[in-house]
Amino acid sequence: MPIPGPALTARIQPNATAPELIRNFCIIAHIDHGKSTLADRMLQLTGVVQSRDMRAQYLDRMDIERERGITIKSQAVRMPWALADEAGVLTPHALNMIDTPGHVDFTYEVSRSLAACEGAVLLVDAAQGIEAQTLANLYLAMENELEIIPVLNKIDLPAAQPEKYGEELAKLVGCEPEDVLKVSGKTGVGVEPLLDRIVQRVPAPTGDPNAPARAMIFDSVYDTYRGVVTYVRVIDGDLNPREKIAMMSTKATHELLEIGVSSPEPHATKGLGVGEVGYLITGVKDVRQSKVGDTVTNAAKPAATALAGYSDPKPMVFSGLYPIDGSDYPVLRDALDKLKLSDAALNYEPETSVALGFGFRVGFLGLLHLEIVRERLEREFNLELISTAPNVVYEVTMEDGTKVEVTNPSEFPGGKIKEVREPVVKATILTPSEFVGAVMELAQSKRGELQGMDYLSEERVELRYHLPLGEIVFDFFDQLKSKTRGYASLDYDTTGDQVADLVKVDILLQGEHVDAFSSIAHRDKAYSYGVMMTAKLKELIPRQQFEVPIQAAIGARVIARETIRAMRKDVLAKCYGGDISRKRKLLEKQKEGKKRMKNIGSVEVPKEAFIAALSSDSDTPKDKKK
Repeated sequence: MPIPGPALTARIQPNATAPELIRNFCIIAHIDHGKSTLADRMLQLTGVVQSRDMRAQYLDRMDIERERGITIKSQAVRMPWALADEAGVLTPHALNMIDTPGHVDFTYEVSRSLAACEGAVLLVDAAQGIEAQTLANLYLAMENELEIIPVLNKIDLPAAQPEKYGEELAKLVGCEPEDVLKVSGKTGVGVEPLLDRIVQRVPAPTGDPNAPARAMIFDSVYDTYRGVVTYVRVIDGDLNPREKIAMMSTKATHELLEIGVSSPEPHATKGLGVGEVGYLITGVKDVRQSKVGDTVTNAAKPAATALAGYSDPKPMVFSGLYPIDGSDYPVLRDALDKLKLSDAALNYEPETSVALGFGFRVGFLGLLHLEIVRERLEREFNLELISTAPNVVYEVTMEDGTKVEVTNPSEFPGGKIKEVREPVVKATILTPSEFVGAVMELAQSKRGELQGMDYLSEERVELRYHLPLGEIVFDFFDQLKSKTRGYASLDYDTTGDQVADLVKVDILLQGEHVDAFSSIAHRDKAYSYGVMMTAKLKELIPRQQFEVPIQAAIGARVIARETIRAMRKDVLAKCYGGDISRKRKLLEKQKEGKKRMKNIGSVEVPKEAFIAALSSDSDTPKDKKK
């Protein structure tokens, strides 16, 4: 069909749309397979964004998303599209599209988006084929019983192999190869047939328009001027401006100041009906009153039962976040509260460190999630932060049968330990067959157990491993990419825990524990961690007037040591000859002074040393100089 002009756009975008004319779908794919670029073409084709306003990755609103070229937050947008029937009569439809993230750390964002849709466009790069996260997202969509539309993107690339990967994708989804649509998000080829296919194949939303209103909160953001903006999908009934609404879990009631749709900029409407996706503004500033997964209903005529909601995400990685300036602690607390609103997977609780002061123990879904949250806190709230080394949750059982959950090395109990259990993940690695040996070697070095291996084609292999989560949260993904020249992909899911020979490695400065540098490691790797950390600190801590020993210890046993030599004044500079006893007397006097100073002196570790030592780079500064 022809591209709709402004007049047609206005005509086919009514304030309240009949449910049978609504199509709710999302785009799911592996990272960097062109979801955001395809979404750009859809926005242009449907006329909701004019050419003069268009920019690449239009729906990626954060600077950090645009700089890194990744989608972090799902974005919902309403688009008009008219489909001609057999008689050639155009029927206007409203398409609600959600552009989702592709990285494994943001799977929770994807799962919430899927719950608000009836269909999913499964996008695969025609030059790279199916990746691990493609499989994971497909299984998520199938669990939600969505209509899957398989699409090959980037067919304009010289390296594209649409026939080969089209067959692979058809086999995976269970359709014929000719049913796989071939598009180019960059040039716009094939996007119109895709929009037609969405209207034809994705089922219309179902719900009771006469029942009490029930709408699911699937996302929310904080606006400095307007307060909490809540994004909802209406399941039953309707919501209208100026009526009182109630949140079913918190029992809070608010007046609806504004209700509307994102198209893709916010547009106020006269209400939202069954199946529609839109936003609500109540003017509330308290971020805790809008909970993702909660059900919104009419306060005067409330629904009897709430919607099922979402399962709470389980943090995989924990890290301490501390402000460099201690007076910024209240600012950090408020910043985390506001960030929690737009990132429902964030978990945090206050904690204190002897070395770093007051801060928060924060739970993340992965290492990229940690990196993004820290960067957003620093950029959006103007904070300077130190993050401690990331670690996972361990369960320690003592000899007397008591169990201790350890999220921080400082919580690791002393005394007689019966066993330590660590979380295990089921990892799926897709790699070209030439790199199988390198991938196996890497997985074995990380204590992985091979569970299975399948050849998807002559060139592509799927490897399934059981791996300790603590081994893969640091640099496993980076090493996997470097060993396979960037071709391998990884997806993982927690499967339980296992007993492991884990120990706590303490770092001591002048005999005193520094809790920020402690780590829980496998006994086989404890020595290398101790040697690396002591060498690093020797380079980073400035010399004192007295000798400072840096030790790494497991319990009472020291496993590594470095010494920072004392700064010494040349007390013999004025002795030009003379009796040796005079020189010896001066040296003995200096020695006594150093000894006395060592007893009463304390080592101040500068903040820069903490930042450098706790960075993920495992090289010591000495190595870098070489």
